Amino acid sequence: MTGSVPTEISNISPRQLWLGVLASVVLAVVLLFVVVLPAEYGLDPTGAGGLLGLNALSNPVRTIEIVDIVGGNEEYRNVEIPDFGDPVPLPNPNVYQGETAVFQSELLQVPIGPFEETEIKTVLAQGKMILYSWEVDRGDVYVDFHGHEPGDSDYWVRYQEQQEGVGGNGSLVAPFEGEHGWYWLNYNEFPVVITLNVSGYYSDIIDYGIF
Repeated sequence: MTGSVPTEISNISPRQLWLGVLASVVLAVVLLFVVVLPAEYGLDPTGAGGLLGLNALSNPVRTIEIVDIVGGNEEYRNVEIPDFGDPVPLPNPNVYQGETAVFQSELLQVPIGPFEETEIKTVLAQGKMILYSWEVDRGDVYVDFHGHEPGDSDYWVRYQEQQEGVGGNGSLVAPFEGEHGWYWLNYNEFPVVITLNVSGYYSDIIDYGIF
C-alpha cells in the first residue's frame, strides 16, 4: 500500500531544511552560553548571566533560622547550609552537652504542716538541665519556682508566675550557676506531703527544711 507525501513536507526544499537545522543549532549554542553555563556551572562568558541574575543559581546561599535557646530565647541566627551531606552548624553548640556520667534522679517526700513553708533547691552549673514533676497528696499549695546565684539569695529570678496548685511538671536549663528550685507554702489547716521527682545533671539537692 502506498501513500502520498503530505504537501507541506513535500514543499520544503533542502535549503530550507538546512536553514532550520542551522537555526536550531545556533539557538542551542546561544542558550548554552547565555543560560545553561551561568545557571548550572557559574560560567558567564557573555556577561548575560550576571545581567539576568542566573549566576546565583549555580551556587545558591541557602539559610535556615535556628533559635539559640541557650544563649537567649529572643535571638535568631541565619545559618548557611553547607554542601549536601554536611551537617548544619548550630549558632550555639551548647544545646547539646555530652556528659561522662549518667544523669541523677531522686524522689523526695516533703511533709509540710499547716501554714508551714519550705524550700528544695537543686545546685546546677550554668547550662545544666533538670526535669521535674511534683504533686501534693491533698488540697493545694502555693508554689514559686525560682533561682539565685551561689550565696546570694537577695537577688533571684522567678521562672514561672506565682501560682497555687496540686502539682507541676517542667524542665529548666540553668541560666547561671547557682541554686534553682521550689518554695512551697501550705496554707491549709491540715498537713500535706509533696512528692518531688527530679532528674538531670545537678550536683546536689538542698532541703532547707521547715520554716
